[in-house]
Amino acid sequence: MDIQGSLKAVGDQFRGLDTRDPSSWPAVPRYALLLAVAAVVLTVLWFLWLKDSDEELEATRAREQTLRADYKTKLQKAVSLEELKKQRVQVQQYVTLLEKQLPSKAEMDALLSDINQAGIGRNLQFDLFRPGQVSIKDYYAELPIAVRVTGRYHDLGAFTADVAHLSRIVTLNNISVGPSNDKSGALMLEATAKTFRYLDANEVATQRAAAAAAAKKGGRR
Repeated sequence: MDIQGSLKAVGDQFRGLDTRDPSSWPAVPRYALLLAVAAVVLTVLWFLWLKDSDEELEATRAREQTLRADYKTKLQKAVSLEELKKQRVQVQQYVTLLEKQLPSKAEMDALLSDINQAGIGRNLQFDLFRPGQVSIKDYYAELPIAVRVTGRYHDLGAFTADVAHLSRIVTLNNISVGPSNDKSGALMLEATAKTFRYLDANEVATQRAAAAAAAKKGGRR
């Protein structure tokens, strides 16, 4: 075979090509151009596919990290499940203990009497002892009591300590101490005593119904 002649013949086909009309080219240049265009197209598609694949890979790696963190969190919860159950029981027992320190509706009168007796037992004079309006909360009721007592400094301190040590929960708020108006040298203590009671079954049902009605009304808006 005349290889040199064949190469020369092929090379001659690339001379004098009309770039405006590739269809008129000889066979070898036309096929070469076709292969070049196909290679360019495949290269562009390849890089586009790699870019999408790279983004997908990064998203998958990020999701892997999220799943790993979620797995570790759930694993820790699973390992400490028994301990959490014990803590839940302890919390329930503590809540039950606190509820026992809240009087019922029937015991409120007795508690008011105990507060009054605590002042009388310390030789204090009640100038004001006025229960206010009961405020119903989600799980308990709050009763404020306006208190104004007159007595000696140490007796006032002992009275506040007696109130704090009552078997039921009573708090003294907005305490104000100053000289009394009778010019006897005694002091006057003004405060708002707040006591709390748990709601009975009917009150709890009423509160839940009111909350459900409010939520339903808000949902309609």
